[in-house]
Amino acid sequence: MTATPLRQHVPSQQSFPRVTADRFREVRAATERLAEPLSPEDCALQSMPDASPIKWHLGHTTWFFETMVLEKAESGFRPMRPEFRVLFNSYYVAIGPRHPRPQRGMLSRPSLEEVRAYRANVDERMLRLIERGVEPAVDALIELGLHHEQQHQELALTDLKNLLSLNPLNPAYRPAPAASDARPSARVWRRFPGGEREIGHRGADFCFDNETPRHRVLCDAYELASRPVTNAEFLEFMADGGYARPELWLSDGWDTRTALGWESPCYWEHTGERNGGTWHVFTLGGLLPVVPDEPVCHVSYYEADAYARWASARLPSEIEWELAAASVPVSGNFVESGRHHPDVAPGTGGELSQMFGDVWEWTQSPYGGYPGFKPAAGAVGEYNGKFMANQLVLRGGSCATPASHIRATYRNFFYPQQRWQFMGMRLARDAA
Repeated sequence: MTATPLRQHVPSQQSFPRVTADRFREVRAATERLAEPLSPEDCALQSMPDASPIKWHLGHTTWFFETMVLEKAESGFRPMRPEFRVLFNSYYVAIGPRHPRPQRGMLSRPSLEEVRAYRANVDERMLRLIERGVEPAVDALIELGLHHEQQHQELALTDLKNLLSLNPLNPAYRPAPAASDARPSARVWRRFPGGEREIGHRGADFCFDNETPRHRVLCDAYELASRPVTNAEFLEFMADGGYARPELWLSDGWDTRTALGWESPCYWEHTGERNGGTWHVFTLGGLLPVVPDEPVCHVSYYEADAYARWASARLPSEIEWELAAASVPVSGNFVESGRHHPDVAPGTGGELSQMFGDVWEWTQSPYGGYPGFKPAAGAVGEYNGKFMANQLVLRGGSCATPASHIRATYRNFFYPQQRWQFMGMRLARDAA
């Protein structure tokens, strides 16, 4: 594999500033800070096949720089630990063998201390490379590696939340967030005109290849809710028998709900009598009462679609979502807030709120390539393109997403039954 084709991930080889040593240190240090409150036992466990141990995230993000960058650009390259090439490879078939994903929690060796030594070793070598100066194609690989690490920062938090939720002690990762001082925002429908528009990334900053090429689309007029669906609104759906009414559900969704026994969003539990008790939700701050005005979170596509049908609405397409978000500033409740939990939508006089941060928003759009999309050659082409089947697009980022990582064109994707990520929804409907 050569590094040259990677510039398909960004507009051009000369279009954005080179990666600096300070930026590299900042992103790598952010990962370490997320792991600081954790014990070696916390870092070693794997709660389910979809999740990975924190120790593995620490190793894999380092593997990326050693394998994708240093192996190609470092003079006299030698891996620190050759066996790590297999242990920390995720899904890059072109690189070689991989340790099975469902068995990552079996890796008691290497120790957490050894993985941190691996990070320190690769960081030192990477900083020497950056400070010496690299060719644009190698610089692009470093930039991709930093955004890859930011993706794993979010995954680490969501995987940890799933792990801690299985502990009967209901342990907190960090202290529970303070009660929000935001005043609840009423839902208002915003109308957007139809016509020929453009979506997809353009400009001089970084993007992933699945955000390109920018292209023309036709869109009918539509309306979008001013904020995401709240817990209180979803509780109304539940009280109206939403989880017991097959006419609201897609066939696959109903089968999934039945097989898995879903009666509420993930991490919710009911305390006390069914008609007189209280709903609680497990958070990274421990088990807390469900706050009615916060965005509903940890719902699958199937649940989001069923709710939308119950509410006489629908989920937006990713075209509709991006066109609406294009004029909204990229600001909100991101991982830097330290809240690690969705917040109440602030009142905005009917303007769009929480388009970025808080919860990823399901769209009804299947994840596929844009017209003219071509993945990069070699192993790096496996980053996004090979997953363009049977998944759906989410937009906007979450309370676990780094602020510098998100943009209006960013396309996240998951299977419709998955819900351990910070997944919520915003309603749409056809314009009258």
